[in-house]
Amino acid sequence: MKLTVIGGGSTYTPELVDGFARLRSLLPLTELCLVDPDAHRLSLVAGVSRRMFARFGYEVSVTATSDVVAGVADASAVLFQLRVGGQAARHTDETFPHACGCIGQETTGPGGLAKALRTVPVVLSLAELVRRHARPDAWIVDFTNPVGIVTRALLSEGHRAVGLCNVAIGFQRRFATMLDVAPSAVALDHVGLNHLTWVRGASVDGVDRLPSLLASRLSEIADEVELPSSLVSLLGVVPSYYLRYYYAHDVVFAEQQGAPTRAQAVTAVEDELLALYADPSVDTKPAALERRGGAFYSEAAVDLLASLTADRGDVQVVNVRNDGTLPFLPDDHVIEVPATIGAGGITPLPAAPLPTDIAGLVSHVAGYERLALEAAVHGGRDRVERALLAHPLVGQYDRAARLTDLLLAENRAHLAWAR
Repeated sequence: MKLTVIGGGSTYTPELVDGFARLRSLLPLTELCLVDPDAHRLSLVAGVSRRMFARFGYEVSVTATSDVVAGVADASAVLFQLRVGGQAARHTDETFPHACGCIGQETTGPGGLAKALRTVPVVLSLAELVRRHARPDAWIVDFTNPVGIVTRALLSEGHRAVGLCNVAIGFQRRFATMLDVAPSAVALDHVGLNHLTWVRGASVDGVDRLPSLLASRLSEIADEVELPSSLVSLLGVVPSYYLRYYYAHDVVFAEQQGAPTRAQAVTAVEDELLALYADPSVDTKPAALERRGGAFYSEAAVDLLASLTADRGDVQVVNVRNDGTLPFLPDDHVIEVPATIGAGGITPLPAAPLPTDIAGLVSHVAGYERLALEAAVHGGRDRVERALLAHPLVGQYDRAARLTDLLLAENRAHLAWAR
């Protein structure tokens, strides 16, 4: 099969290649097409990708192009992993909210809205080209943040799409290590919205082992999600590390003052990786790639693509239409839950009711996400301001108005309606 990666010039792509090569029996590829407007990065990433496949003895044709139509033509699946504005835009996402006392983060809060505004129109334009030129049954797998909002945008336009995040597979791997079992043996009860999820269970052979883990490994688990043990104990579930922006907002805000941004750190790592990719002797995934982020994404992507194309009917955690799974949300909202994956479609598993406090936060953020998508699709200062006002990390009119000014000033070049 032909698989196309939009944003293929990302320094992260060799992580995907490593997964495709190691797990080739799950997902037989004939062509990997990398699409990216940055010719220099694309050349380096394509080169190291070819060498990696050759080292594995895996005969995959790696093609590279800036032409999206040529790239997606006849593809069986298309992965979206693009970043509109690059790390420079991410840096502004992580800094402009500070002037209003808000955390700076690329997917959560005001920075997340800025990323959604830049990203959704581009993704929808690309998806139309996939619809016209890829195979009729091609799937779009979205890893582009904010995944929940972007996936809902795609589904709202009728695209055959699913969102993917590495948070759940990360938890699965950590709990498997703690329980000394294979990762595939751990079934997660994982629920919420993208980057707003909680693990309520971790079952092995039908027995939920999470209560015993919370009893014996509480401090270790709490340290991994950077939250107090007392909070994890109080909740009785494991919040993802993104919940730190809500449960410990002021602590995170204080930590961010004067500290380098994640964008600056990633830029330094990317410079190091590109230098390695330029070395013709490099034919394996560099150790430095571990500092790039996105751990286990390759395994998650291969698993998901294999099930979508081979109709395995297994259960994976994905971003999918709600369709009554969380009854307090509209059916067309996108949630992140375990779902049965098959070539014919994706069906979320039934979910037990959420506790009142968690359901309230999910509902609050979902309301913001719906307004954010309206702003991303239709533009307009008022829509941006209303979305910010609705976000639980903003919530005050004066702050929302000032944040709107700052967001538009930083992102006008990427927003056609705001120029």
